[in-house]
Amino acid sequence: MAVSKMKLVSIIGRMDRLDEVVRVCGDTCVSQPDDAITFFSDTYGFESVREENPFADPLNRLQSAVARLGGVLEGGGSDGGQPDGELFSFVDELSAHAADLTRKRGELSARYESIGKDIEQFQHFFGLDIDLDKILSCENIKVRFGRLPNESLDRLDLYEDNPFVLFFPGVREEEYCWGVYFAPFDTAADIDRIFSSLYFERLRIPAAVGLPEDVVAGLRKEREEVYQELVRCREEIAGYWEQQRDSCLSVYRCLKTRSYYFEVRHYAARYHDKFVLTGWIPAREEKRFCEALDRVEAIEYSVEKPDKDHHHTPPVELRNPKMFRPFEYLVGMYGTPRYNELDPTIFVAITYTLLFGFMFGDLGQGICLSIVGYLMWRFKRMEIGRILIPCGIAAAVFGTIFGSVFGFEHVLDPVYKSLFGLSEKPIEVMGTGTPIKIILAAVFIGIALILISMLLNMYSCLRRRDYENALFGPNGVAGFLFFGSLACGAVAQLMFSIPVFSLPYILLLVILPLVVILFKEPLGGLAERRPDWKPEKWGEYVLQSFFELFEGVLSYLSNTMSFLRVAAFVMIHAGMMMAVFTLAGLFGPFGYTVAVILGNALVMAMEALLVAIQVMRLEFYEMFSRYYNGDGRPFVPLTPAAEDR
Repeated sequence: MAVSKMKLVSIIGRMDRLDEVVRVCGDTCVSQPDDAITFFSDTYGFESVREENPFADPLNRLQSAVARLGGVLEGGGSDGGQPDGELFSFVDELSAHAADLTRKRGELSARYESIGKDIEQFQHFFGLDIDLDKILSCENIKVRFGRLPNESLDRLDLYEDNPFVLFFPGVREEEYCWGVYFAPFDTAADIDRIFSSLYFERLRIPAAVGLPEDVVAGLRKEREEVYQELVRCREEIAGYWEQQRDSCLSVYRCLKTRSYYFEVRHYAARYHDKFVLTGWIPAREEKRFCEALDRVEAIEYSVEKPDKDHHHTPPVELRNPKMFRPFEYLVGMYGTPRYNELDPTIFVAITYTLLFGFMFGDLGQGICLSIVGYLMWRFKRMEIGRILIPCGIAAAVFGTIFGSVFGFEHVLDPVYKSLFGLSEKPIEVMGTGTPIKIILAAVFIGIALILISMLLNMYSCLRRRDYENALFGPNGVAGFLFFGSLACGAVAQLMFSIPVFSLPYILLLVILPLVVILFKEPLGGLAERRPDWKPEKWGEYVLQSFFELFEGVLSYLSNTMSFLRVAAFVMIHAGMMMAVFTLAGLFGPFGYTVAVILGNALVMAMEALLVAIQVMRLEFYEMFSRYYNGDGRPFVPLTPAAEDR
């Protein structure tokens, strides 16, 4: 449970050294800048360094040009050191050439699609036996090719008195009829208006010679020529990208790095021709960071402990043993710990793994779950996969204790007999009296974990010098005495018939802790020597505290009962596998095997999801709520590679 110690670094220097300092901070990859101007109580004469990023637009134009060329820009690598002017000139030239090539490709693609559409439409006039060249050359008649909705054909009878409203149908489809109508020049406008009211959709006929079949043949030839030209254009674009790939990647890395560093300048504060840059570094990296800063001229810096500044909370860097790091993902889902707060990662790793294994106990399914988790992490880099590996191993261990292998409850009996001299497995989950024992075990587990959570809260509060909650809170010493005494007394009285609840026991270990919790704030104020320790109105305080105390007492009971879900899932697993084998018994030998395999897969998938969620709920609501705040901020060191993560 380790939160790295942090140091506050303040750097002062001439403005012309700011870029060099920022680059040193990024190259070391150990510093997180903070808004420097917030560290001054008197900000007169200070101003934020807010300048337009000169690298943002070239970077965007480079990415856009490469995307048009069909290329991919990969992050990573170092700044090649090219002058800014060379980078900008390269981007201008690349963007212009890429625009020309892609514009040509777009025009060819549009032409290709247009010809294809013309071909499709001209095919509707096959069989009309019309010479388009002669028709289109008419000087006194206008010709309109297109289509009418089928329901509009019947409405043509309404215009039978008009000798010029004539429609010559061609190909008829489900919704439309393709054809042509003619109109004299002097009545063309009226005829067009009539056909428009009939929802006629006109087809614009390009210069054409011959029958519709001849036109389509010519268009197909033209389309093939356009396609070949389009292929050559695409090959030219691909060749240009291959030619410029390395240069593009080099320029991209330079621009991305410089743009990233320029944005970091915004954290600095300007005072005339000087700058102030403030940030955080891990204490273990102080020597290396200072050595890097020493190589920069005309700057001064100071390194202080974070407790020197009471208005800024240091960022948090978690440093846990490798085997526990996957569970930082679960902790992060709730929130990052405060700088002076306990890191619960190791405790979560142990309790989550054990509870999951206990609830999922099956040797065969546990091994399969570990394999699935490994594959999820190995090929998909899914964080949950790394968590499933130890959880599956724990499930396999508890499955060995329960004697369950893919739901077969007595496969391991020979192993128990040869190793331990037992005639069968030690725990029969669905045996007589066993469910009650499992339920009691789940309650004991809940009591123990709640008490441990209280101890962790006391430790965390003492580290933060929060004596009020450490000593007098419902999760402090007073709450620990009340809940522990009540739980131990109930166990002794009910299970061992030991008369523990005597009057002194009740007064000192049950009633007194409740009174202390009731007056937590005044007692905490006295312990911390606060001048305002007295409530303004004692009556209101006692009434409000009483209801809070009542809610807290109920939470002890509800949190403990929540752990009954641990026992429930142990028995649910056994019950679901019994149902699988019952259904499998309805089939023949082959069907039995298939049903058992599919049933195991279904149970494993469903139970893994449900158990994972339920254990997470126990962690967050029954334990975290007692000792963990999780309102810190993560340590994100300055490094250009961070943008590509």
